[in-house]
Amino acid sequence: MLLSSEDNPPPTTGLCIATSMDNAASMETYTTDDALSAMGFGKFQALVLVYAGMGWVAEAMEVMLLSFVGPLVREEWKISAQDESLLSSVVFFGMLIGACGWGFVSDKYGRRTGLLFSTLFTTGMGFLSALSPNYLCLMALRFLVGVGVGGGHVFSSWFLEFVPAQNRGTWMMVFSFFWTIGTVLEASLAWVVVTALSWRWLLALTALPCFLLLPFFGITPESPRYLCVQNRMSDATLVLERMAKANQSALPPGILTYQREETKVDHHAASSETDHLLPVREKECTDDDDAMSSKSGSVAALRSLLSRKLRRSTLLLWFVFYANSFAYYGLVLLTSQLSDANRSCASGMRHVKSENDANLYKDTFITSFAEVPGLIVSAVLVEWVGRKATMWCLMFICCCFLGPLVLHQNELLTTVFLFGARACAMGSFTVLCLYAPEVYPTSVRSTGVGIATAIGRIGGIVCPLVAVGMLRSCHQVEAIIVFEVVLCLAAVACMLFPVETKGREMN
Repeated sequence: MLLSSEDNPPPTTGLCIATSMDNAASMETYTTDDALSAMGFGKFQALVLVYAGMGWVAEAMEVMLLSFVGPLVREEWKISAQDESLLSSVVFFGMLIGACGWGFVSDKYGRRTGLLFSTLFTTGMGFLSALSPNYLCLMALRFLVGVGVGGGHVFSSWFLEFVPAQNRGTWMMVFSFFWTIGTVLEASLAWVVVTALSWRWLLALTALPCFLLLPFFGITPESPRYLCVQNRMSDATLVLERMAKANQSALPPGILTYQREETKVDHHAASSETDHLLPVREKECTDDDDAMSSKSGSVAALRSLLSRKLRRSTLLLWFVFYANSFAYYGLVLLTSQLSDANRSCASGMRHVKSENDANLYKDTFITSFAEVPGLIVSAVLVEWVGRKATMWCLMFICCCFLGPLVLHQNELLTTVFLFGARACAMGSFTVLCLYAPEVYPTSVRSTGVGIATAIGRIGGIVCPLVAVGMLRSCHQVEAIIVFEVVLCLAAVACMLFPVETKGREMN
């Protein structure tokens, strides 16, 4: 006797599910790293490099401005040495707040959002500070400029997320040349503008490169890594397709996934059939959502940074960022303070202003060029001996250059030693800015680097008290010893980093 179809329905559902699982298991996939490696570094990344590089030019100019604005304002408004050093410290305090804030913004709302609003903030406050009627107003506005400049790390993280893993170190060194361009440009600008016009014009013109970024913001792409983390796979694919078209290359076959599957699908596993049919990224995003606790990103990100897996790297990075900022920005200020302090403490009298200005611009211009050999040396070492060894080697060599400055030297020797120390400090700082984004996963990368950068700004806040305050009080020996101790401790911390990231894919 034949049964009706209602009594014995055909098992089509199970067959469809099995077929779907077979297709899902056999479907080719690729990750963002696979796509970037296949396309290589081409025209698209070159345009990203130029835009991000201009952001670093703007930040470098605002930082180098501190070497000039303090002495110039001191002469015009007759402020004390403590007030002069405070003018630099408030900028770094603003950068501390901005580094944390823009890091959270770019991780939650996108890299482009962080870039746009930090640029707008820096531009507006920079132009307004040129109109300051008094010292307190100038100090408040320069603090706000620091908040905007604190977003500079977003430019480097954004750029690195477009670069293939195999040559990321080399291109980070190239990217860092934009910082050197900014320092040299600011020294040249000060030499020309201050003597012909005034420090107010210098402040206004220093804000101009940041303003020039705004008209081109509309064509900047969002980071495909960020889009993947946000489960916007179609948007990430569109960005990668634009990149492939610009580079005249092709994407790998298959569909884009957030992370490469490491395990095969088990048809007889106890997990539900619907779990097997979920897209790879959807399942991962569900886990991420639990970890990030429904958009409370900042607290969850901080918890992730201090998790067992990342705690050691995070704490060491915080100290090394502090030490590097303290040393680098301290050397920038020492350039304008050391020779003048030597003369003042030796003679007990103030020299003619024009002579001081000429020496200030000449010494700053020369030592700014020291960053070029520093970048070249670090570019060679970073892919040869690795990130960690490059950093601690350059820090120890920097100590060797600073050592003779414990004793009073003539102007030529002072400039030579500062040149060597500045080269090493720039090289180690650049490798650190490469290493930090490589350590952290995409979901907390900008926040992690932002907090580390913010900790570094504390070094910037403290260094004027040493590089300006102690030198003007004729305590040169003590000031140089402080720099030596901080650099030695940072070198040891670099040796203790648990991870070497040379050649490793960004997680």
